[in-house]
Amino acid sequence: MARCGVAVLVLILLACVAAAAAGGRDHHHRRGSRASARLQLVPAAPGASLAERARDDRHRHAYISRRLASSASSSRRRAAETSTAPGPEASAFAMPLTSGAYTGTGQYFVKFRVGTPAQPFVLVADTGSDLTWVKCRGASSPSAASPSGSPRVFRPADSKSWAPFPCSSDTCKSYVPFSLANCSAGTAPCAYDYRYKDNSSARGVVGTDAATVALSGSRGGGADRKAKLQQVVLGCTTSYDGQSFQASDGVLSLGNSNISFAARAAARFGGRFSYCLVDHLAPRNTSSYLTFGPDANGAASSSRTPLLLDAQVAPFYAVTVDAVSVAGEALDIPAEVWDVKKSGGAILDSGTSLTILATPAYKAVVAALSKQLAGVPRVTMDPFEYCYNWTATSTPPAVPKLEVRFAGSARLQPPTKSYVIDAAPGVKCIGLQEGVWPGVSVIGNILQQEHLWEFDLANRWLRFKESRCAQ
Repeated sequence: MARCGVAVLVLILLACVAAAAAGGRDHHHRRGSRASARLQLVPAAPGASLAERARDDRHRHAYISRRLASSASSSRRRAAETSTAPGPEASAFAMPLTSGAYTGTGQYFVKFRVGTPAQPFVLVADTGSDLTWVKCRGASSPSAASPSGSPRVFRPADSKSWAPFPCSSDTCKSYVPFSLANCSAGTAPCAYDYRYKDNSSARGVVGTDAATVALSGSRGGGADRKAKLQQVVLGCTTSYDGQSFQASDGVLSLGNSNISFAARAAARFGGRFSYCLVDHLAPRNTSSYLTFGPDANGAASSSRTPLLLDAQVAPFYAVTVDAVSVAGEALDIPAEVWDVKKSGGAILDSGTSLTILATPAYKAVVAALSKQLAGVPRVTMDPFEYCYNWTATSTPPAVPKLEVRFAGSARLQPPTKSYVIDAAPGVKCIGLQEGVWPGVSVIGNILQQEHLWEFDLANRWLRFKESRCAQ
């Protein structure tokens, strides 16, 4: 996740998902029950300028492109050490909702407790990350402070459940991103050295540990209780630099990977997870949620499209776009722009704020939107190509409807404020960025806002529907 460091909204998830404690000792742990765990999401204050957000999105897009190129050229083997097959004891749980730190940064956060006894952290939650890591004892940085302002580091020596991976393990060699090739002794710890596009980095060793969560009674009205998800793959980062990690204690991985926290938790909670993002300019106390397992709002009425989970796009979540229209008119965009097998494609990403479209798609969409807005006086504002003085005319034109049609005839019709965005008082801009071509397009979290998105990993479906999201 340098991906995290360059993210742009804040998603504060305030409880971590996990499975029920092992064994069939708890009478609530019964096979076949619907499993669910909900986490709270809180939008960020606009702490960064749009120019800074756009810059960060470009860094992240470059990082995504590099990871996709790497995935396409490498084969991935299943690691026996980290099997995510669902355990028979999975059952239904409702996660307690709590408030959390308010940082004003452009990132999403989750409160996460790891180790035995459990140690608390605030991590960046990222759908593009495959490795969960925390700052460890010995972690050094020019400014090693947590979001609360006090240093907070994981102490593996104090955790009875911490178990480092040897560098000779299949997990280290095949799944740990940026693992170091040097393995002088087979029993030496598996080490990693992330080098991100924005010049930030994180270095440490990988192992497993237990994640602890507070779960409320599944029958309603029950007292809060603790549960653990065992053998969560965890990176212990002892050294890091760059601005990416100054506002958090590490990263919670929600990407498509055998070792990600999302895969581990979803395997115990119905094989799926979902999130819903409120308006990115919503008041500070407005919250939404992320859920592992069937969402309480249900997905029966949702649109659905195939979710591409191939190694070629891992650890990202890709979808196939069939067409894009503006004001009801389909745009002339070459089909290969949306084809992952032809160096194109589209992914959904929680860590990118502004949607980035490959050049042919960007030019077509922006031309169609700007044509409809030609009567509004333009103004200059970085980083956008088209911005408008919305107060210069007493009756500004209606913003044309944008529609994205995915494979399977699923249609995303985002609210107009998600693509013609408020950039300054009285100023609106077409909130899209141009990406390279050939290259992947990224559907950012602003375009995703006010929709419920469900990632059905077990059945390879992406479901979505319009929602106000707020609790």
